[in-house]
Amino acid sequence: MIRILFTLTILLNSFSSIYSQEVLCNIRVMPKNDLPISDRQKIQKLQKSAREFINNRKWTNEVFKDEERIEFNLSFNILEKVSTDRYAGTLQVQFSRPIFNSSYYSPILNYLDKEIEFDFIDTQPIEFNENTHSSNLSAILSYYTYLIIGLDYSTFSFNGGNIYFQKAKKIVENAQSAPENGWKAFESNKNRYWLAEELLDAKYSTFQSVLYSYHRSGLDLMHDDNEKGRGFVTESIENLRKVKQLNPTAFILQLFFNAKADEIASIYSNAFQDEKNRVYKLLTQIDPANINKYNKIKEQNSNNKSINGMPNFK
Repeated sequence: MIRILFTLTILLNSFSSIYSQEVLCNIRVMPKNDLPISDRQKIQKLQKSAREFINNRKWTNEVFKDEERIEFNLSFNILEKVSTDRYAGTLQVQFSRPIFNSSYYSPILNYLDKEIEFDFIDTQPIEFNENTHSSNLSAILSYYTYLIIGLDYSTFSFNGGNIYFQKAKKIVENAQSAPENGWKAFESNKNRYWLAEELLDAKYSTFQSVLYSYHRSGLDLMHDDNEKGRGFVTESIENLRKVKQLNPTAFILQLFFNAKADEIASIYSNAFQDEKNRVYKLLTQIDPANINKYNKIKEQNSNNKSINGMPNFK
């Protein structure tokens, strides 16, 4: 169900329902074992503080029921104590979108951010100001929350998430004078700066189209018409060739296939052989890094069995 239509339905027909925040973030914080016990205990409080910061904050102007919240996972791995209240490590970001009329969740983002450094004082609340960079921790949490909301909306309507990508980009802009890494273009061609930048770059508008068509026209249709839905998925993958031609190292392209490679192999498990051959050839050109996963496409037979958790849309 498209988010906007869903929201209008709520406003018109369900004023008596109980509404909640837009997101449900599951946060896990894992301190390295060789950190002092006092710091490990302190870092464990980060889990509760970060969860409350994200899940209790209003991120959009829309209204959601409990079961409609956008759910995602953040897993911090704290590897180092930099100073008294300063820590460094990594952050695994995972988000999957529910597919219409099934129990299946399609992976949208699965990214390991290695540029994580922040101050955390367990007696102070995590605070965020969208107009200034006051805390790297709140900036990181807010950036990924807006990014994921944007990705979710973009899979339900074309360019539907742009307003939230713009909010994520604003956080990047505010952080240009911050001492921490991950926010600036010159540091890397694959970081938080480039993710927000590429999602909003008009030259990559085809990618936005693919986010919508792959999920809304493709996967959401497969329950009722497997072949037609798969056809839209194939068309979407073919359109990604345009992004590849524009920039063979585009960060958004890498992240898309990192999340989708196993799923794509599963989708074509029951395809006709000529369709498998065409898609396999296309994938070897666009995403050679995951060729070992795509080899399964050629090996699979039409046996109607699920692969890697992908349900049969019959």
